[in-house]
Amino acid sequence: MKKVLILFVTFLSIYLSAFSLKEEAMFYVEEEPIYSFAEYSNELYLCVDASEINAEAFSLALKGYYNLLKKNELSNQKYITIVDMSLSANEERFFVVDIECKQLVFKSLVAHGKKSGEEYAKSFSNNKSSYQTSLGFYKTAETYIGKRGFSLKLDGLEYSNNNARERGIVIHGAKYVSNKFIKENQRLGRSLGCPSLPMDSFKEIIESLKDGSCLFVYSPEKAYLSKSKFVNANDNYLLTNAGLVSE
Repeated sequence: MKKVLILFVTFLSIYLSAFSLKEEAMFYVEEEPIYSFAEYSNELYLCVDASEINAEAFSLALKGYYNLLKKNELSNQKYITIVDMSLSANEERFFVVDIECKQLVFKSLVAHGKKSGEEYAKSFSNNKSSYQTSLGFYKTAETYIGKRGFSLKLDGLEYSNNNARERGIVIHGAKYVSNKFIKENQRLGRSLGCPSLPMDSFKEIIESLKDGSCLFVYSPEKAYLSKSKFVNANDNYLLTNAGLVSE
């Protein structure tokens, strides 16, 4: 009888321990990894497979995006657009990254201003009649139908582009933005300063980016990089895969 009792107590102890472990496992939720900004930027760059995008441009765009996000200035938080003006106009240099899905969802040819350069954009300006591209961070705004058809207005957020609305700098479609035009003219066509897109894709891109997403026009121009409030903003904050860590 004593042996039976000992066996029963032992079995009961093992059962209760196993039940306790099972109960703990049911309520255990694995914590998300926490990254510094630099770690998260590198992780996302690899995840997106963004090798076609300049690594500095990608990191700076992400930095500006999260600075705007911290200030609740982005209504459309799903996308970051990077326009890399260090590349040839004959290459795809307009990139849209879906932050939520961590994917590169659009890449496209894009025009620069006709007085910014020929195949390469080398000069930039915020002046009204410059016909040059303006560098820096923008926030997309409303769509409208104008003389260039369906278009997307842009609001410049820096000293380098804050005349964008006054200058009429918008995203629109243009026939001179195509591989056919490049083949016939040895280079892409140029705009009056607008980031013009191909006719076969501009509407879909505009519909995705409209209403408050982040757009960054990049060039490794030293003057801009030294003065930009976004490029030189504090990035001493932490992120998870879901975004900013609450402070």
